[in-house]
Amino acid sequence: MSAELEANQKNLLDVFCDHYRFVIPDYQRPYSWTTEQTGELLEDLLNAMPKNGKIGDASPYFLGSIVIIKEDAKSEVVDGQQRLTTLTMLFCVLRELSTDGSKDINKRVREDSDRFAGTEGKFRLSVRKRDKDFLKNNVQEMGKLKAFVEHPQANLPDSQQRMFENVEYLWRYLSDRDEEQRDSLTTFLVQHCYLVVVSTSDRNSAYRIFSVLNDRGLDLSPTDILKADIIGAMAESIRSEYTNEWESIEEELGRDNFIALFAHIRMIYMKAKARKELSAEFREGVLKQVPENENFINDVLSPYSDAYKIVSRADYESSNGAEKVNRYLKHLTRLDNSDWIPPAMAFFNRHKGNTAELIQFTKYLERLAYGMFITRKNINHRISRYARVLHAIEKNEDLFGDDRPLQLSSQEKEEILRVLNGPIYPLPRVPLPLLLRLNGTLAEEGASYDHSVITIEHVLPQNPKEDSEWIKWFPDEEEREEWTHKIANLVLLSCRKNRQASNFEFDRKKRVYFKKNKKRPTFVLTNEVIDKSKWTPKVLERRQEYLINELKKEWRLD
Repeated sequence: MSAELEANQKNLLDVFCDHYRFVIPDYQRPYSWTTEQTGELLEDLLNAMPKNGKIGDASPYFLGSIVIIKEDAKSEVVDGQQRLTTLTMLFCVLRELSTDGSKDINKRVREDSDRFAGTEGKFRLSVRKRDKDFLKNNVQEMGKLKAFVEHPQANLPDSQQRMFENVEYLWRYLSDRDEEQRDSLTTFLVQHCYLVVVSTSDRNSAYRIFSVLNDRGLDLSPTDILKADIIGAMAESIRSEYTNEWESIEEELGRDNFIALFAHIRMIYMKAKARKELSAEFREGVLKQVPENENFINDVLSPYSDAYKIVSRADYESSNGAEKVNRYLKHLTRLDNSDWIPPAMAFFNRHKGNTAELIQFTKYLERLAYGMFITRKNINHRISRYARVLHAIEKNEDLFGDDRPLQLSSQEKEEILRVLNGPIYPLPRVPLPLLLRLNGTLAEEGASYDHSVITIEHVLPQNPKEDSEWIKWFPDEEEREEWTHKIANLVLLSCRKNRQASNFEFDRKKRVYFKKNKKRPTFVLTNEVIDKSKWTPKVLERRQEYLINELKKEWRLD
C-alpha cells in the first residue's frame, strides 16, 4: 500500500488545534534554539504586522515547513521541532501576560477535556522524554511561567537551559509591550502566520522528505540528519534505548565536539580528505560498512567516543605509565590542527589497556605530527600521511620499524633540523607550541604549565636602541637580525608582555621580567636566562646548540 502524502499551507489556528497532537520523538536532537534565533523570529513577526494596527489587513506570513508522520491526531515530528517548541513557548508567554484572553490563548497550548465525549485534555505539543516534564511543569501548565522566569534553576542540561533562556527572553520582551500590542501579535500569529505541513503515514517516506529538505541547507547539523537516518530506522522497541545512548554521548562531548567525532570516524573509515558534506560521506563511507544501525552505535560510535575523549583531553588512565601517554597527548593538543586525532583514536580503540604500546605509539605520533607542523605541511600532505598510518593500523602492521608511515625519513629529519636552526618566530602559529614542547623536554617529568596567559619574549630585542648595550654586544646588524628570531633568543613568560620593557638593557629586563617579586619564573627555558651575565653571540651560539641537541635527542632526529 502506498503512503499517503499531503502538503498543505495552514495558519496556526489550524495547526495548534485538535487535528494535531505533536510529539517530538526521543531520537530527535535536543532543543537548541538560542535567544538569537528566538529574537529574530519575534522581531520578524512584529515587523510583519501592519503598522496601522489593523490586523485584518495583514499579509500572510510564512514560518517555514514541518514534516510529520500522522496517525489520527498523533503527529510524530520528523522536522520542525525547534519552530513548534518556540511557538508553543511564545503562546504560553502571551497567555500568562494576558488579562482577559488567557483561556482563548490556552487553546493553542492545550486541547480542552470533554467529559461527555470521554476525551482528556492534552498538551498540543509533547517534547522529548528528557525535557517533557520540565517544559510541561514550568511553561505549558497555566500559572507556572512567571515563577519559572523569576527563579532560575541551576545546572540545567543544555536543552532545558535553552528553553529557560528563550522563555525568559520572550517574557521580558513582551512584558514591555502593552496589552493591545500583545493581543494584536496573538491575533496575527493565529490568523495570518502559516506553516507548510507535510504529513505522511509512512516513516520511510517522512525521512526521505526530511533528508531532501535538510540536505538543501536548512539549519541542522550533519549529526542531526544522521541521527534521523540511524535511529529513526530502528525498530520502535529499541529506539528509546539507543536514543539515550546517542544523546548521552552528545551531551558529554558537547555539540561541536560531537560533530568533530563523526568527522574523525569518517576519516578512520574513508582515509581521505573530505570532498562532500559530512552526512553524505558518512552514509557512503561508514554506514554502508556497518549496515546494522544498532551495531554502528554499539561497535563504532560508543567505543570511538571513548577513544576521542581520551586523546582530545589527554585523559588516559592506567595504574602505570599513564602520565607518559598523557604528556605526549598534551603536546599534540597544542597543535593548530586535529588531523592527528583519527589515527590516535583508531590505535587507542584497538590497543586500549596496553599501556606500553600506547606509550610507544603516542611518542612516535607526536614526533610525526610536530615534524609536519614545524615544516608547515599543508592539509593534503597531512591527510595523505595519516591515511597511510590508518591503513597500517587497520591491517595491524608494524608501525615502528624503519620505512613505516609513522616514521620520519632521513630527508624529513634534515628538513626539520633546518627549520629548527633558522628563524622560528616568523613561522605562523609555530613558536608557542614549539617552545612549550621544548620546555617540556627540559623540565622534570610531570611538570605542568597550564597558565592562563603564556607569551613569548625576545631576550635580544627586535628593535634595540642605538646607544644600548645590545648594540655593543651585536655590532653587526646582519648577525643581530640572524639571532633575533631563533630559538636561543626566545623565552616564555607567564604574564602579558610589557612592550616598554622589551627594549630594556639585559640586567633591567631580567629584573622586570624574570625576577619579579624575587620569584624564579616557572619555565625552565626562561630560568636559564637568569644566570647569564651577558647575552652575546657566543652565549646564543652555545644555547642554540644545546637546545637543538635536546630536541634532536627527544625526537630522534640523528
